[in-house]
Amino acid sequence: MAGKNGETQGDGMTLHSQQHNGSAETDLPRGRDGHPLCVEQARERLAGLDPAAKLRWASETFQGHFAAITSFGIQSAVMLELLQQVAPGTPVIWVDTGYLPAETYRYAEILQDKLRIDLHVAQASMTPARMEALHGRLWESGNPEDLDRYHQIRKVEPLEASLSSLNVHCWASGVRGAQTTHRQTMGCLDVIRQRWSLRPLLDWTSRDVYSFMEAHQLPQHPLFEQGYSTVGDWHSSAPDGAEQRGRGTRFSGFRQECGIHLPV
Repeated sequence: MAGKNGETQGDGMTLHSQQHNGSAETDLPRGRDGHPLCVEQARERLAGLDPAAKLRWASETFQGHFAAITSFGIQSAVMLELLQQVAPGTPVIWVDTGYLPAETYRYAEILQDKLRIDLHVAQASMTPARMEALHGRLWESGNPEDLDRYHQIRKVEPLEASLSSLNVHCWASGVRGAQTTHRQTMGCLDVIRQRWSLRPLLDWTSRDVYSFMEAHQLPQHPLFEQGYSTVGDWHSSAPDGAEQRGRGTRFSGFRQECGIHLPV
């Protein structure tokens, strides 16, 4: 049923403006009806939905062009479980840097077996050994430009290649606003590198995550019991301590964001 300004009602709720003024992002991927997405209308509607409904909205709005990303980190099981509930079969992209802890690789196998994920592994074209031979151990030089290069080679470029290969118009991630200063500024739906990015768990607390995992009997990452509240690559992750907690433990507090969730 069509509503005001051509808004389509129902679970899919493909939102657009007939006038296509400044509120419609005309240069970005469109919804399944072919119209530009009216981001203000979409955000307003999403604000009243729970995470499962937000994922359902994206799956139906970008039908066939929607995916999720995962790190198989401490809190990754939550969104993977939600996807299986409301949009099973959604492609899930795992950015495997080649430097993940052994515990993360084993955890990925556990969750994949339990949830039957349609998993697509994104890896850099340059192996870790080759990168280190040509550029050194970029994460430990202390040079911000080296760290940016590391993230670009091992994370951003592989993700973008997978998103393009799968023809993804909108991708969802499990980021939460409380994790970093940058994530506090995020909206539930934003633009990242000319694609829509959905954050269904943006307003959740650590308690919300823990309660959901307990209620659905989801296995914890092995490093959770060792005091890790977040985990990425083995060389840049650490358990929470007296001085640093959460994303502040990454790269010894030098950098909280890896580039995946940054506009450029």
